[in-house]
Amino acid sequence: MSEHQQNMSEEAATGPTSAGMAVDGAPPASAEVPGAGMSADTTPPGGAPTGTGAQQRVSDITAGPGGVMTDEVGVVTGELTLCTEYADGQVTLRVQYKDADEWYSVTGGRVPLADPAGLDAVHAIAVALLNRPEG
Repeated sequence: MSEHQQNMSEEAATGPTSAGMAVDGAPPASAEVPGAGMSADTTPPGGAPTGTGAQQRVSDITAGPGGVMTDEVGVVTGELTLCTEYADGQVTLRVQYKDADEWYSVTGGRVPLADPAGLDAVHAIAVALLNRPEG
């Protein structure tokens, strides 16, 4: 191995210029989101955990032809109410048949949310994705 190749090999293995390193030499932050897309919590919005900063947004929607998949009962269709709830650093989507009592967790509708100020944006996106009154 030439001296140049040896220096490059050592630099790649130990230097701050190796792949995956930030400019300051620190490893990059993880892009992994533990638990993303998982939802096993069935607490209804009215029974929200009493943790700091519990908030919710509610809108009436019409599910599209494929409905909305829920953890508890599978697909729900028709006129629904969507609740986007923030509590304890998590945002959770739930739906209920309009004017019904039971709430169902939207499958894949629970993720971490670092800043509760993002709740309005998350709710707006959820409404835009799930509301399909035109069919």
